[in-house]
Amino acid sequence: MKNTFGTSVAVTLFGESHGEYIGAVIDGLAPGITVDEEYISRMLTLRRPDGKISTPRKETDEFKIVSGVLCGKTTGTPLTILIPNENVKSGDYAAIQMIARPSHADYAAQCKYHGFQDARGGGHFSGRITAALVAAGAICKSALEKKGIFIGTHVKKCAGILDREFGDLLTDIKMLNQKTFAVLDDVCIEKMTNAILEAAKDGDSVGGVLETAVVGMPAGVGEPWFDSLESQISHMMFSIPAVKGIEFGKGFAISDMKGSEANDAFAIKNGEIVTQTNNNGGLNGGITNGMPILFRTAIKPTPTIFKPQNTVDFKEMSETVLEPKGRHDPAIVHRARIVQDAAAAIVLCDALALRFGTDWLKG
Repeated sequence: MKNTFGTSVAVTLFGESHGEYIGAVIDGLAPGITVDEEYISRMLTLRRPDGKISTPRKETDEFKIVSGVLCGKTTGTPLTILIPNENVKSGDYAAIQMIARPSHADYAAQCKYHGFQDARGGGHFSGRITAALVAAGAICKSALEKKGIFIGTHVKKCAGILDREFGDLLTDIKMLNQKTFAVLDDVCIEKMTNAILEAAKDGDSVGGVLETAVVGMPAGVGEPWFDSLESQISHMMFSIPAVKGIEFGKGFAISDMKGSEANDAFAIKNGEIVTQTNNNGGLNGGITNGMPILFRTAIKPTPTIFKPQNTVDFKEMSETVLEPKGRHDPAIVHRARIVQDAAAAIVLCDALALRFGTDWLKG
């Protein structure tokens, strides 16, 4: 199993949804980086379930940092974060251990691990593991902010309801980072929430689109070809459960534009080279050009729903019907937003450390 991302700053995830602990190990952080546990707690709070639009499973996420930090600063050795699992109901899964839940990893995991996988609550494939990703990403995100690099994600679309476009990026990012339901137009909170609740009443779920902006990234970070920054960001984003697509800048819409419309003309502003538009999302040739990085991900509807679904028993090799049971989120897009922030922070810390050296992040 490949559970490690990164070259210079590397993050390893471990644990299962119903195991004793989940956690992360961060290797390669420079010594002397401030580790703010309140900041980590805040990000974990933004990932946790919130009201009727989320799963009833509640976890306090009382994490422990058991290595790599002394007196609030990184030591430069591997930093290990442990998060206990508390509110588990493994009995909900005992009867369906050999049933392939549609759009879950159950059958694929069975094919790869031959029945030795922990299937309870999705095991290692569960969205529960993103809590460890968020905790690790919080340390990276905090370090980036001290270097003037800010990341923010909003729910661009949910159940067909659109949020407004980004305006002043830094202002919008700072506003988003204070919100539980991260939209730019507060009117969308009620509209999206009502749409999620309507789907939940019908035993169904909805998906959405997340849009992330990064400001303050220096030009010249990233590699051409196989380690392009788009490649690295995409690699990480597809590691988040439920992400089924990604686009940068204008994305697929750029295919309908003429070159004269799509090209980002260069100019000089306040003594710095900028582009007059940002259709390429801050990246040329896989390398940052100094403009804000902009990308969007497609988040699929939560696959666990309260409707009967046709499936198979892969032990008995028979067709069956999966009856509604257990706990689920009628939407996860609003919770996944902070996971996307954290994941982006890890990618950027790794890329910056490769470009400038690990000590650059110490700030």
